[in-house]
Amino acid sequence: MLKYVLIGNSTAAVGCIEGIRSVDKTGPITVISDEPYAVYSRPLISYLLYGKTDEERMKYRPDDFYEKNGVKTLLGVRAEKVDDSRKEVLLSDGRRVPFDKLLFATGSRPFVPPMDGLDTVERKFSFMKLDDAKALGAALRPSTRVLIIGAGLIGLKCAEGIRRLVRSIEVVDLAGRILPSILDEEGSAMVQKHLEAQDISFTLGDSVARFEGNVATLKSGGKVPFDVLVVAVGVRPNTQLAADIGCKVGRGIAIDEHSATSLADVYAAGDCCECRDITTGSSRILAILPNAYLQGETAGINMAGGEKTFDNAIPMNAIGFFGLHIITAGSYDGAAWTQRTEHAYKKLVSKDNRLKGFILIGDVARAGIYTSLIREETPLDTIDYELVRQKPQLMAFARGQREEMLGGKRE
Repeated sequence: MLKYVLIGNSTAAVGCIEGIRSVDKTGPITVISDEPYAVYSRPLISYLLYGKTDEERMKYRPDDFYEKNGVKTLLGVRAEKVDDSRKEVLLSDGRRVPFDKLLFATGSRPFVPPMDGLDTVERKFSFMKLDDAKALGAALRPSTRVLIIGAGLIGLKCAEGIRRLVRSIEVVDLAGRILPSILDEEGSAMVQKHLEAQDISFTLGDSVARFEGNVATLKSGGKVPFDVLVVAVGVRPNTQLAADIGCKVGRGIAIDEHSATSLADVYAAGDCCECRDITTGSSRILAILPNAYLQGETAGINMAGGEKTFDNAIPMNAIGFFGLHIITAGSYDGAAWTQRTEHAYKKLVSKDNRLKGFILIGDVARAGIYTSLIREETPLDTIDYELVRQKPQLMAFARGQREEMLGGKRE
């Protein structure tokens, strides 16, 4: 009977558990996590502070998920080392956990760049985990002035989550626009205007030169007084455990279409690994929930002796700020078609007769059709692309394609 050990307890781990159990109903599964909680949806931590959800509704699976799937959980304990020769995981409390098949679902950690005087800031926080949100929430008062370093997804979701709880929020970023990794200039400007209407202030194209207690001096010479600091500059994948046993590691743990690493019986999934992005052909980290789950499920099925591949990963984000919905996917290298109204923005990017990427702001209806076109690499000359650009609908596809997309048989 195979023994499965999973290091990490989030979306990728759930996918792996469900993948294993689809093939092997009885093999023991052990999940190790340094967090003390059952699996929860991390993107919801901003809504916890906002008041739109609570810890019960943040659960990614029901309370009986582990019991029903025969999973032993070791929570609040850290995996310190993997002994690959003896096939054991060494824990921070001294225990050793044997395995036949191992999954790294170790996720990522906040990146805190060196900033002069950061150690003089008494109340500083990250914003990635449930405990981060709880600690930050406990530090906030109606009179609190918050400085957020980072205008990416994490920083802006934090700003949304705490806006009603504090006096003011100032966001500082070295980039010249917000959300530069997922939006173009026009999209960034539209979302920034929406956030500024909520009294969130931005200082862009600038960075902190030094901290002196509760005052940040910017490289431009400006000074930003604050009471609470949130550092949301970025993240780094947790790859050290895998690298220590000889797994191939670039920016993340390298995996193939089976979610297998370069070592036998060792797999990886989620934010800690890198895989092929079909829209660019390059290997990169695609830190989004759907990819994490599918990588985990793929790993689990293959760990248990089944056969599954996941080879059409794409970058994709579905987010919202104060009621403004945004969905982006793919890459933006190619010919762009754009459409702008007062409350919505659409950009579709095509190259080599394929849809490569899109940005939807405001009106995100039927974004799944665009996502499917990218994932399936559908030749655009086989559909009514003009109709799809204006109004995505199944009637733009040939009958056989429609039936296949709806789950029927290809003609």
